[in-house]
Amino acid sequence: MSQRLPIVHARHQRDEGRGRVVEDVDLEFSNGERRIFHRVLAPGPGAVAVVPMLDDDTVLLVREYAAGVHRYELGLVKGRIDEGETIEEAANRELMEEAGYGAHRLDVVRMLSLAPTYMEHQTALVLARDLHPAKLPGDEPEELEVVPWKLADLGELVLRDEASEGRSLAGLFIVREWLAKHG
Repeated sequence: MSQRLPIVHARHQRDEGRGRVVEDVDLEFSNGERRIFHRVLAPGPGAVAVVPMLDDDTVLLVREYAAGVHRYELGLVKGRIDEGETIEEAANRELMEEAGYGAHRLDVVRMLSLAPTYMEHQTALVLARDLHPAKLPGDEPEELEVVPWKLADLGELVLRDEASEGRSLAGLFIVREWLAKHG
């Protein structure tokens, strides 16, 4: 299989309303096949998913209402990066808004994609350590429940119906491995 990227012959953007922009990309692959791919463009500078470590073994999760599945979901602190914010600034702001903590140490671990075959959107996975109480008003309609969870118990978390968000689950396992290698 060829590792050569397809040739882009043309790009056309269309606004589908409500901030959703789709780009039609005319591609030619190394075997001569030609296709038009539809790509959902990311609105704004992206998003963050924060893994706040209360101590070396305990992560803080938040339980919040998830309209897409109409239930309360247990997962990581997450949110959009505002225009002009760095990844670290957005992560710390979201942490203060959703969990009531700030972090003195923030490490961008890696980028996560949601559906890379058709979406441009990426989320920065950020490890937050050396936490301190700090609260900012957020945009949530109700206070979020903060739930401490042991990293050693991730196997139990993945089997719970209320923990289904892919970025949260992947982020927790990635950070657990990252911490094992980097301390």
